[in-house]
Amino acid sequence: MNALAEFYSGNDFVILGFPCNQFGLQEPGSDLGSDNEVMHGIRHVRPGGGFEPKMTLFKKTKVNGDSENELFTFLKGACPYTDEVYSDGLEYSPLKVGDIHWNFEKFLLGKDGKPAFRYHVTNNDPENFKADINALLNA
Repeated sequence: MNALAEFYSGNDFVILGFPCNQFGLQEPGSDLGSDNEVMHGIRHVRPGGGFEPKMTLFKKTKVNGDSENELFTFLKGACPYTDEVYSDGLEYSPLKVGDIHWNFEKFLLGKDGKPAFRYHVTNNDPENFKADINALLNA
């Protein structure tokens, strides 16, 4: 995502990140703050090496289940789901068709705030998003 943030710097394009601990308990740290565990983990563990995200990070949230954030209810309802197979290590219930199936699933919204695309967790190459981003920027 940093590569996209750098490539589209100066454009009307923003990347938002929402840490979530519902997938294999991979984000156990405390919420964002001046010296928090989530940011410490990003900088020093995954991906590590002093990594600084070039996106706006929000507090930890739940993206699935009974107490999911309404933003993700909206996003999931607006875009076709990307997977039909549930992984082990899901830390929420109930499981529903259309759930986000693992961390790093992505949504692309237009300037009007309407969801336009949803990308599977394995779709991580920044080049895969540029045509869709360009189309929305030029709309």
